Amino acid sequence: MSKPIIAVTMGDPAGVGPEICLQLLANEALCEVATPVVFGDARLLSRCARQTNLPAPKRIISEIEWADQCSSIDGPAVLDLFGFDAEEFTPGSVSARTGAAGYRYVEKSIEAALAKQVAAVATAPLNKEALHAAGITYPGHTEMYAEKMAAARSCMTFFSEEMICSLATVHIGYQDVVPSLTTARILDVIELTDEAVQRVRGKKPKIAVLGLNPHAGEHGLFGRGEEEAIITPAIAAAKARGITIEGPLPPDTAFIPAKRRHVDAYICMYHDQALIPLKMIAFDSAVNTTLGLPVPRTSVDHGTACDIAWQGKANGNSLVEAVLLAAKLAR
Repeated sequence: MSKPIIAVTMGDPAGVGPEICLQLLANEALCEVATPVVFGDARLLSRCARQTNLPAPKRIISEIEWADQCSSIDGPAVLDLFGFDAEEFTPGSVSARTGAAGYRYVEKSIEAALAKQVAAVATAPLNKEALHAAGITYPGHTEMYAEKMAAARSCMTFFSEEMICSLATVHIGYQDVVPSLTTARILDVIELTDEAVQRVRGKKPKIAVLGLNPHAGEHGLFGRGEEEAIITPAIAAAKARGITIEGPLPPDTAFIPAKRRHVDAYICMYHDQALIPLKMIAFDSAVNTTLGLPVPRTSVDHGTACDIAWQGKANGNSLVEAVLLAAKLAR
């Protein structure tokens, strides 16, 4: 089987995205199983390569050449989406200009994915402050891809060898979590997770659903009965559809090692309920995935790290893992 072509967005130019993309393009082992094409700025990548002593990109494709050459690419490359003068910005500095450039790479990757020019997409990090400065108000990648790919339902899921977590709500404030939780939404996340884990792991998963409140509500003592009114009906509906599932579990004990050995995937009610344990256990290896899209999309499990950008300090392992998972999902 031919290697899948994976679009890799360069992320915010001022962050670690360019550096980890350069590491990716030079990763010979990865390029034996997938063909990464960085959607970014070739001049900027060349400047970053000089500054970090990394190999410069060897193959650069213009937008005009892309339509004719995309199907025949068999090695790592850069789709050059020139955005601004690479010499006239400061790495590590958030700006509207870099936010707009990072968003353009995303838009082009969506166009390529919907046109079936690439088999999947993996994304380097964007800076939300830079996006908002550029007038782009999406909370993050997940919402961008879900809306622009017209996904009927979608969810954010994190894959790692140690644990898998899906989120019922994502980038919203805590006061908005309860109004956003519905039985239908939680059931969608359960079903998407069950399907994805079977594809990736090749087996029917055991899923655990977390409660919203301390001690999973303690039978109504904490909270306002969200477990009984919203979460438990979703679990019952999932069981009726043949999904192996349990819960709602108390969040404070759900991730202890003895429990993780018997759980394949967790359904979490809000962002930090999943991300705090996940980043403690699998920060460098976890992969962010948007389930429910017509084309697989994965991402690194870290931010732009502007404080170490362009200094030769970035760890590109999460992006490598993201591309490997994207290739697996594409197959």
